[in-house]
Amino acid sequence: MKEEVFSLASVSFAYGNSFALRDVNFSIGPGESLGILGANGSGKSTLLKILNGLVFPTSGTVRFYGDAVTEDTLKGGLLKCFRERVGFVFPEPDVQLFCPTVFDEVAFGPLQLDLPKDEVRQRTEGLLDMLGIAALRDRPPYALSSGEKKKVAIASVLSINPDVLLLDEPTNGLDPRTQVWLFEILQGLKDLKKTCIMCTHDLSLIEDLSDRVIVIDESHMIAADGATDSILKDKDLLLRSNIIHEHTHRHGGIIHIHSHGPFSTHDDHE
Repeated sequence: MKEEVFSLASVSFAYGNSFALRDVNFSIGPGESLGILGANGSGKSTLLKILNGLVFPTSGTVRFYGDAVTEDTLKGGLLKCFRERVGFVFPEPDVQLFCPTVFDEVAFGPLQLDLPKDEVRQRTEGLLDMLGIAALRDRPPYALSSGEKKKVAIASVLSINPDVLLLDEPTNGLDPRTQVWLFEILQGLKDLKKTCIMCTHDLSLIEDLSDRVIVIDESHMIAADGATDSILKDKDLLLRSNIIHEHTHRHGGIIHIHSHGPFSTHDDHE
């Protein structure tokens, strides 16, 4: 039987009396690339936070390589293994960056792993070179552009060399050139068989990088779980889940209805 990185069974989560997720069930194996789609407020970000052990289900169970992920286990023996193997990139890099220089930011994770200082220095400098941000080495993160901050945030996660990468809206606020940079980094990680779970509204990113897609609808439940090409071709599913929308307008006596997103052609009229 295939080993499972994460396995979720009947997971629900509520903020007070409001559910963010209801009865979520799925598993993901090593090396899989999973995209998570859903409208704003559907629960995508909450799901990633649960997978990263930042919040815990109101009900149901989450397992990481068979071990239950709970508030208690992440205070005990599971903590070091879990934090070494799972990396999380927040949608807003300002939430993630806190060190005085870019070098310190990227070196912070390896230092927490108690690696020798020479190894930390070599790993950090090598990563800065590899990602093309060595020129930022001595700059304070708060003084960087939004794209530079995102690059540093990603570098700070990759510096621990995690097996699993969780990304929440990774293209958020990025200019086109930085989006291409990000795509190349994520494609490289996919080629290395890293497990990648990504929440995004960018359907082109999902199409190019995810082998499988989960759709969370506005009832905060999983509406579909399947191969990427099958999910992205299901126009009715994407419309029902508020991932794409249709727009109606008039040309003289003809009313056109056309979709936004991957179906953005004048495909219907009356």
